[in-house]
Amino acid sequence: MYTYALYIHLHVPPPAPSLRPSPVFSNMAIHTIVAAALALYCLVPTAAPTPTPPVHDIAACLVSNGVKNFSLPASPSFNPLLLSSLRYLRFVSPSIGKPSAIILPSSKTDLQRAVLCAVNTSLAIRVRAGGHSYEGLSYTSENGVPFVVVDVSNLNKIRVDASTATIWAESGATLGELYHAVGQASKTLAFPGGTCSTLGLGGFVSGGGFGLIARKHGIAADNVLDATLIDASGRALTRDTMDADVFWAIRGGGGGSWGVVYSWKLQLVTVPDTITVFDMDRRGPADDIAGLVHKWQSVGPNLPDEFYVSTRIYFTSKDTNGGNLTMSFTGHVLAPKREALAVLNKAYPELRLAESELSEVSWVEAAAKFALLKSVADLTSRGVGIGEYAKRKSDYVQAPISRQDMVKIMQYMTMAPTEGSIQLNPYGAAMARIGSGERPFPHRAGFLYSIQYAVDWKAAENGRAGEFMGWLREFYKFMEPYVSKNPRGAYVNYVDLDLGTNNWTSVTGGTLSAADSVSHAASWGRRYFLNNFDRLVRAKSKIDPGNVFNNAQSIPPLH
Repeated sequence: MYTYALYIHLHVPPPAPSLRPSPVFSNMAIHTIVAAALALYCLVPTAAPTPTPPVHDIAACLVSNGVKNFSLPASPSFNPLLLSSLRYLRFVSPSIGKPSAIILPSSKTDLQRAVLCAVNTSLAIRVRAGGHSYEGLSYTSENGVPFVVVDVSNLNKIRVDASTATIWAESGATLGELYHAVGQASKTLAFPGGTCSTLGLGGFVSGGGFGLIARKHGIAADNVLDATLIDASGRALTRDTMDADVFWAIRGGGGGSWGVVYSWKLQLVTVPDTITVFDMDRRGPADDIAGLVHKWQSVGPNLPDEFYVSTRIYFTSKDTNGGNLTMSFTGHVLAPKREALAVLNKAYPELRLAESELSEVSWVEAAAKFALLKSVADLTSRGVGIGEYAKRKSDYVQAPISRQDMVKIMQYMTMAPTEGSIQLNPYGAAMARIGSGERPFPHRAGFLYSIQYAVDWKAAENGRAGEFMGWLREFYKFMEPYVSKNPRGAYVNYVDLDLGTNNWTSVTGGTLSAADSVSHAASWGRRYFLNNFDRLVRAKSKIDPGNVFNNAQSIPPLH
């Protein structure tokens, strides 16, 4: 990490409680002293002091406030740190702007001071937990706007209280770390999260957080009891001290708009000590797979609450698939194997499910299995350095697609120029019994399932990335008649910049007026949030009227 070691040892007094630079030294004095100390240490002449520090002298502000764990672009640690949780390698390109600093707070106070230093040095703020944003929104900015990455991965403490079935977890914890902690505390408690164990808790919950037991217990955001939010003024607000609209907004209204959630208080849910899981494939020509998918539409969203059966249809390059597709099923049933098999064989006999394909495991063992890990202990691994070349999009389906049309869709997939998939996640049950306005996440009653589209390619094929993403966009266009309308829905945790961007040209804004910015953002905001978009704008206007927290698809304030 990059630090002013000599300066820290000789000159820095205890950080001021105001979270501002210490009154002993002004920002100008700090900059001058640091430069002089470093010059003396390196035995080179000092430059003449400048009247004011550089506008982006984030290092001086951090050092003067006792924040030691950060890296600047000149440091050897900078690129490895930037890449450490950069999951989508499209954003490694030299043409993508890099942050002015990467800050890794180690405490709530560090986090508050990092926010204030970014504000005081006119840098946009990007908050990164797991680095899984499909469009790299946690480590990029629009139009060359200078920015700093506040990486909260060191803020990963977790405290489970099995007696009250609650948990306090810092936002930098991964889902895997949370699952592991819950599994250690109880065999019959769980948290409704997703399958990817390296997802950062902060981003996942902020976008809603759909997972394997959502049909029984709702999404992650439905199970938030409290939170600590650091706002643009550095205040630490809880449910009791933040506006009700703001507490509503942070539970599913997307990350990067409201502040930085330091920690969450979450409600754990009760599960059997043994559950049933399966993960199986069926392969065949497009017509046969279409029949299985068509039937799944009437099964997946209508099973009992305890049943979650999703499907993913994989395709490969048209030159290699021979007209065939692979259909994978993920089953997660909060019931014994015998009951699971009886219900599924009656509801979905076409699947030809065999008892040998089902396993009985604990909930935390299931979490490890579906994260593709070898053991429960591996849930705490962050998988540093793992990334892929990919593009993702999403949709919602409100009425079953006919078998004839499903054949057309499957045949379209066999013509792909690269490998990829569509993932169908069933809704219904508890998802449908929660009102669409109770959380920002609105896709409740009337939504049968979500679709996630994906194309993937290898580094050697990167020259064809435009072709591959272009095909996916054409496929998405082809699907328009079959999916939700007015508006065509999308899931904010599957963020997709094809839907539009704010086009910010400065740290806190752009060329449009506030009213025009809101109207512009509604074109994708209503697709993510439907009628909840207007309340999100109100919340943003209350908590961050200066638009300090923003990204390419953040909620703009009406001021």
